[in-house]
Amino acid sequence: MLALALPGFVHAGQVAQAASPDGRIVVQLELDGEGRLAYRVLRDGKPVVGDSRLGFIFRNGRQLLRGLQLENQATRRADETWEQPWGERRFVRDHHNELRASFVEKDHDRRRFDMVFRVFDDGVGFRYDVPAQPKLAEAQIVQELTEFAIARPATAWWIPAFEWNREEYLYHRTPLAEIGVAQTPITLRTDDGLHVSIHEAALVDYAGMNLMRGDSGALRAILTPGSGVAPVVRKTPFATPWRTIAISDRAGGLVESNLILNLNEPNKFGEVSWFKPHKYVGVWWSLHLGKQSWATGPTHGATTANTRRYIDFAAANGFRGVLVEGWNVGWDGDWFANGWDFDFRRPTADYDLQGLAKYAASKGVHLIGHHETGCAVSHYERQMDEAFALFVTLGIDAVKTGYVCDAGQIERQDLANGPVLREWHEGQWMSNHHLRVVQDAAKHRVAINAHEPIKDTGLRRTYPNWISREGARGQEFNAWGEPPNPPEHEVTLVYTRLLAGPMDYTPGVVSLTGKNGLEIQSTLARQLALYVALYSPIQMAADLPEHYEARPEAFQFIKDVAVDWDESRVLAGEVGEFVAIARKQRGGGEWFIGAINDRNARDLKLALDFLEAGKRYRAEVYRDGEGAGWKGESRFRFVRETREVTRADAMQLWLAGGGGAAVRLVPIGR
Repeated sequence: MLALALPGFVHAGQVAQAASPDGRIVVQLELDGEGRLAYRVLRDGKPVVGDSRLGFIFRNGRQLLRGLQLENQATRRADETWEQPWGERRFVRDHHNELRASFVEKDHDRRRFDMVFRVFDDGVGFRYDVPAQPKLAEAQIVQELTEFAIARPATAWWIPAFEWNREEYLYHRTPLAEIGVAQTPITLRTDDGLHVSIHEAALVDYAGMNLMRGDSGALRAILTPGSGVAPVVRKTPFATPWRTIAISDRAGGLVESNLILNLNEPNKFGEVSWFKPHKYVGVWWSLHLGKQSWATGPTHGATTANTRRYIDFAAANGFRGVLVEGWNVGWDGDWFANGWDFDFRRPTADYDLQGLAKYAASKGVHLIGHHETGCAVSHYERQMDEAFALFVTLGIDAVKTGYVCDAGQIERQDLANGPVLREWHEGQWMSNHHLRVVQDAAKHRVAINAHEPIKDTGLRRTYPNWISREGARGQEFNAWGEPPNPPEHEVTLVYTRLLAGPMDYTPGVVSLTGKNGLEIQSTLARQLALYVALYSPIQMAADLPEHYEARPEAFQFIKDVAVDWDESRVLAGEVGEFVAIARKQRGGGEWFIGAINDRNARDLKLALDFLEAGKRYRAEVYRDGEGAGWKGESRFRFVRETREVTRADAMQLWLAGGGGAAVRLVPIGR
């Protein structure tokens, strides 16, 4: 079935192949004369990934690289549809062909492993599956020898790996040949217009993968180090995370792909309706502006009176959540990378946790918990179960966690009073830590939104209380960044970081002003469009209440926009330049459109053929006004208008440089 001969595709040394259900993507496995294993990926008969090596380097044994032979192979078809409890779309089709090829060393220790390839119409996932065996009882993996030899000249969008500020960098746009050491996802556009994204799925009990360009020009896997004898130590049997290659003619096809989700295991928790996608407010932006502080004292943000003010604001405007950072003991003094004084069960003297939870409940509002670890992660683990249990008694069912310290400075202490070891945010130990958190939180029906996190690899399918995370340069850089985020940044995020999963970007700063008068490089309409363009099942209305009260027309869209979706479509876009996304409200008839732009003004014509036939819709349009732009007072030029449309119409939108448009489409009664 999958190993059928395809004219023009067969190479000398080829031992197995698999094709996508539509036949356009073909994966071939080959052994050379030395028994070295390689794979290649073709689309429509043309190479996308050329010959790319596979194998391991071990600390406790010889490398597993040459002298291999094919032992057997098996194929399997899959075609099923599964339902997300929340997400960009309700139903996801998993349609792929699978090849499992088993390899064994011809001599020496006769060590063996399987390569498992799943080939979808929009890309490929593959992983190593290593069985239990006497000569490889434990694998101390120094490196995978996994390569991605991109076969065509390409432009790349990437951020550096192993730098101090974790994932919080602006994206480089360079020729493929100029990539240094990069984090994933990395996005490529070949010179002939093909779009490719390389990432990983189901990162469990393993170190995160980065990519380095080798002498041959191929991108090579580089595993994130840890404090142990090797980046990864696993007993056999084990499987690696999936290495993923998404492929699309359209930039928007990468955004619409379900490849990474489909490579994760199904929901382990069963019914999880206790998590409600929602919008929230809180003291966060005031803290970043320096108007209030995390520490106690005269400017403390987490006071009873201030929190009641935010609860009242949330209740008056239909927001479910109120996030309060700095509520617990430990924020006084130097807490950055020094979280050993945090107590996650004890509020500060000026914060009435019990009374505020009761007051919020009386208003139909929920407090959102906050657990900043300051990277004293073992210290947090010793308290987290009691902390989650406390929150449950107060109706707190979502928690923002944090890991603020420089990369490589996570503090691990296996035994009380034992030595403190240093880990990376994306090392194997932290991979396991994050799963310990989400699993423990799930016992208490608490959802987790992690900041300074490990990368997203689709584990929200398996652990659906892992609702969002940061993991990129977010809105806070618009408060104090040097420079603030440029107009290209959020557009680039859609085609890079957001391919991995939801991001808590904290949009909606309608004041367009950061600390000390710093100008946010965005129009007012763009801040509204971010709620649709940047997906998350929780979205913050990040600005101060008084700023929303000063701009009620813009604030109306933030109040109205949905956060959970039946369907999502990319209507138009190019990587780093612009994007327009339409999403249908979960369980309702409304659609929303968010369009955001780089610094170059442009006109868009968006077909509305996704709307239901035979229905008329009221289009509430929030757009850039005449002369709007991303600098100075022109940022505030803004128009709100209403028109009637059907699926036969096309919507004309002008986007200013650094601008955007947000549209709500409401069905009109029959």
